[in-house]
Formats: sequence, structure tokens, C-alpha cells
Amino acid sequence: MNAPASPKPSVLFVCVHNAGRSQMAAAFLTHLAGDAVEVRSAGSAPADTVNPAVVEAMSESAIDISAESPKILTAEAVQASDVVITMGCGDTCPVFPGKTYLDWTLDDPVGQGVDAVRPIRDEIEDRVRALLTDLGVQHRA
Repeated sequence: MNAPASPKPSVLFVCVHNAGRSQMAAAFLTHLAGDAVEVRSAGSAPADTVNPAVVEAMSESAIDISAESPKILTAEAVQASDVVITMGCGDTCPVFPGKTYLDWTLDDPVGQGVDAVRPIRDEIEDRVRALLTDLGVQHRA
């Protein structure tokens, strides 16, 4: 196996429950970047399952996240990431030097129906596309 010419960037998306916003962002980044970016998502207080309205909204974008499950945020996940994007997790995300931290202010889809989730999904997709441009990673149309 050949090593890549340059190490691929790694991105961690963090929200409280890892059941909505961070799941959508990770799914869009994986979908748009393929294996050009290492993608992780986690939550400071993970839910038991991914929000069903989020799963439905993502399926409308031809992305299946029905098999995903919320994961707990660990210091190791933060340390292994180049870019950490928080979405309403406050001060619970550990901070390490040398990492890029971004905070995306987005509505929380918890308790919302699919109609309320769609605009959140669309804003996340736009932000992920901009992130790929900032990272210098070619993305799918």
C-alpha cells in the first residue's frame, strides 16, 4: 500500500448528543470528500440513537446514516484530529494546542420534525463544502 503524498486532514465534529448536527456534518464530509479526509463525530452526552428526522432528512440527500450510532467524545479523538468543529457543546470539548477549533452556530434538531431539520441539513452541507475548500480538498459536485 502506498502512503499518500501528504497526510490527509482529519476533522472531528462535536455536538452534545451526536445524534443530529455532528452526524449530518460527518456524513456530508465523508460523502463529499471520500477518503481524502479522515472524519469523526462525537458527543459530550451521546444519545442512544441518531435522531430519526435527521436520518430521514439525510436520506433525501441520498446519504444513508441509518446505521450510525452516537459516540462519546474522548480526548483521544480530539488529539487525533487536525480540525475540531463544535456545534453547541459549550466548554465540554477538551482543547489541545496545535488544533484548529471552529464553532458552528446551528439550530439543534432535537425534538424537531423533518421539516425543521431540512434547513439545518442544508446549512451544514454548505458549511462542509466551504470547509473542504478551506482544507484544499477537492470535493464531489
